[in-house]
Amino acid sequence: MTVRRRTLVQCVALAASLSLPALALAQAFPSKPLRIVVPFGAGGVADLTARTVAQKMAEGLGQPVVIDNKPGAGGVGAGEAVAKATPDGHTLLLMSNATAVSAGLFTSLPFNTLKDFAPVSTLGYFDIAIVVPEASRFKSLTELLAFAKANPGKLNLGTIAIGSTQNLAAELFKSSAGVDLQVVPFNGTPAVLNALRGNQVDAAVEILSPMLPQISAKAVRALAVMGDKQSVALPDVPTVRASGIANFNVASWNALAAPAGTPPEVIARLHREVATALAHPDVKKRLLDLHIEAKASTPEQLGTLLSSEVKRWGDVITRANIPRQ
Repeated sequence: MTVRRRTLVQCVALAASLSLPALALAQAFPSKPLRIVVPFGAGGVADLTARTVAQKMAEGLGQPVVIDNKPGAGGVGAGEAVAKATPDGHTLLLMSNATAVSAGLFTSLPFNTLKDFAPVSTLGYFDIAIVVPEASRFKSLTELLAFAKANPGKLNLGTIAIGSTQNLAAELFKSSAGVDLQVVPFNGTPAVLNALRGNQVDAAVEILSPMLPQISAKAVRALAVMGDKQSVALPDVPTVRASGIANFNVASWNALAAPAGTPPEVIARLHREVATALAHPDVKKRLLDLHIEAKASTPEQLGTLLSSEVKRWGDVITRANIPRQ
């Protein structure tokens, strides 16, 4: 055997030996219960989404899938726990808009949002709406925008805390519409609702789901939803885009990711189980009851979404002069 051929054989053998541990891991997966780290408290939309999907995934995986609630500012603690976990597919992160926002909101993070996670799939999307008091003089978003343009600085738009998805969506709405209005942050949805009902703000940007009971009770009224299509829950309410702001599309989302370095075969298995779970009629109905559109993606599509969201919200944070934390 020539030296050149011997070297080639040795390289092939080395490559094969290096792939054996990953292959063995993939074949044995899952070998124990899985854990989904959720950066929010129990009982919220994200938590209920994770629990609904986890229950169905467990059936296909043959192992329990448990939820580990780890709430904290910007989901940093949850992200760090998963980024530093063994990359074997048994520890997953529930990602959301907050994951992308944190990349631009914090001066430093204990992980790299785009490099330290292996995307698996999106889970679902839910609407954000612009709402006004029921007795508001604004009967449409077009009327509200016309007032804002004719009266610079006089319109107040309430949201929850600075840096939240709702707050940044309001800032993006403001810049996209080219209007001068005041975005007023409050410490939570109940405070936003009280401000609306007390006419302390003219309108608010909020996740649609907690607003629906208030809409049904005729305490508030939805002018528009911010996504690319009308809400199933409010089929007569137009989108922001249809109301005159071209290319506007903002929706909240949840997804699953594993630590970077998780074998591709394991990611593929996880993706398959997530997609199967989300396609199940019971899961789709339970999520729809939470006003969530169940929607899986490929790992590559989730990676593209995360990258685009990091850039978009980073730009909004910079443009709105929101201080880094």
